[in-house]
Amino acid sequence: MSSVPLSDSENHALEQRVGQYLKKPRRNLSLIRIRESFFFFLLIGCGLFSLLVTVSIVFVLFSETLEFFSADEVTLSNFIGSARWNPLLGETKSFGIWGLISGTLLVTGIAMSLALPLGLITAIYLSEYAPRKVRDVLKPILEILAGIPTVVYGFFALMTITPFLQWLHDGFSVYNAMSAGIAVGILCFPTVCSLAEDALRAVPQALRDGAFGLGGTKFDATIKVIVPAALSGIVSAFLLAIARAIGETMIVALAAGSRPQATIDPREQIQTMTGFMVQMSGGDVSNFGTEYYSMYAVAFTLFLITLTLTMIGNLVRRKFRESYE
Repeated sequence: MSSVPLSDSENHALEQRVGQYLKKPRRNLSLIRIRESFFFFLLIGCGLFSLLVTVSIVFVLFSETLEFFSADEVTLSNFIGSARWNPLLGETKSFGIWGLISGTLLVTGIAMSLALPLGLITAIYLSEYAPRKVRDVLKPILEILAGIPTVVYGFFALMTITPFLQWLHDGFSVYNAMSAGIAVGILCFPTVCSLAEDALRAVPQALRDGAFGLGGTKFDATIKVIVPAALSGIVSAFLLAIARAIGETMIVALAAGSRPQATIDPREQIQTMTGFMVQMSGGDVSNFGTEYYSMYAVAFTLFLITLTLTMIGNLVRRKFRESYE
């Protein structure tokens, strides 16, 4: 087959295209290498900076905790074996950390009993049942809840939830664990809902179609197929919410009170670990006293608790992680 010759105008247009391509300036390979090296070292620097910050925080907490335990009036047996926390009572000082841990766990338990089931149920509804228009309306509302400052939740607990609880039962004091726990639960609810929904929506559509093809209803597919397949992400969402509830500060400082005690009665006033740190950082005690250094011991204990939750979360993700092709 013979080729068709190009006309003069086509040859001229082709020559112009080739000429324009050849006239383009060539990229300077040295500048490209310099730019790539710059961004490479910038990323390494950012990673090292985050590592340095983490190591510095741990070092400060550990060193100040050692300073706390070096005091004559502090013993390790009293710290980990007592529930009486009275660092500001002169000669009757006691540093039993379980009084603060008890209050922290009580508030966290109340919060999670509200946030975890409601968050998971809402996530299932948004992922599997809600029409697109409903989802487009509810998602921004959840984002608004997540963006409200925690101090607003604290005043909401103190001025709204507590009076309502006192109306229901006369045994609730002005500061109580129940109102703080409910407010923390409302705070953690959007976190659980958003992360659990992402995990549910990440399940491949083929699993849903397979469940329907075997005669299962939408409820059967959701409970017996989709939720188990997304279990790793759901558990991670739960652990993240628990860690956030344990570390919550402003709500418990405003609504829970300042009486450290080992109790399971949600009507009573309690004090959490973060609430005590807020009290100590207010400037009412000397920066060189045992009371001040006790704040770092409490912070280091809180760090160990959250680190343990993170490690448990990693183990759970590895055990229940599902990979799809």
